[in-house]
Amino acid sequence: MGIQKVLIIGAGLMGSGIAQVCAQAGIQVELHDVSKKALDRALKGIDWSVGKFVEKGKLTEDRESIINRIKPTADLSYESKVDLAIEAVYENIELKRDTFQKLDQICPPETLIASNTSAIPITELAAVTKRPEKVLGLHFFSPVPMMQAVEVIKGVATHDDTAAAGKAFVLQIGKEPIMVNRDVAGFVINRINFPSAIEAMNLVEQGVASVEDIDKGLRLASGRRMGIFETGDMVGLDVTYGAMKAMHEETGDPRWYPPLLLRRKVKAGHLGRKAGKGWYEYNADGSKK
Repeated sequence: MGIQKVLIIGAGLMGSGIAQVCAQAGIQVELHDVSKKALDRALKGIDWSVGKFVEKGKLTEDRESIINRIKPTADLSYESKVDLAIEAVYENIELKRDTFQKLDQICPPETLIASNTSAIPITELAAVTKRPEKVLGLHFFSPVPMMQAVEVIKGVATHDDTAAAGKAFVLQIGKEPIMVNRDVAGFVINRINFPSAIEAMNLVEQGVASVEDIDKGLRLASGRRMGIFETGDMVGLDVTYGAMKAMHEETGDPRWYPPLLLRRKVKAGHLGRKAGKGWYEYNADGSKK
């Protein structure tokens, strides 16, 4: 039967995207956030995105039916009878641990609990629960409705059948699973991508090339749809910073330490599209100035 009902914690860019692809696959979704404003913004964005897919003929079901599968909630005081709970909160280990403890309390013992973390080891999150064997990583990539890959990560205590269920869920929602068999900080894709991103930031900081020319070169020479800095603005500079910081703290390896320019931009509040300014500046509708 597969997964029938999912609880998603966090209605930001990633959480709302995960909610959308689950609803499109016929899964009932509870989308939680402590902020009603975030929930309203998420539902508005999902409605727009689903509408675009329907207009382009990429979805055969009508928009309203898909949207009606998503139930927004700011309340986590009740028992949530779901098959799978996915944490998609900010990349902060203490916040994620608190979220996992809460999920462990409100979800039935058989519920699988997953994290969308891009860098924090799954084993550390599983350790605060009473069901570490049922905890796994499901790392989606942004924008979730468009990106096909999902990393399925096993923690030290994750049972093989939990990983298998995670893989089946990824296929169920029309994505492609990337199986990560060892719980290393950053997993697979970010351990490949981050060195390039760090070097690109260093090149800008050293005055070797501009943000615009680096992105243009990567699009034209590497066949990328988006440059490193364009992608960074979409994801959020604070998210990238948090992931790099988590990897550095976990490994002690200086190569993962966030570059000075990234640290300064985060301090200045230049967080990307959501802030109107990151590596580029943006209009109110999200287009570049």
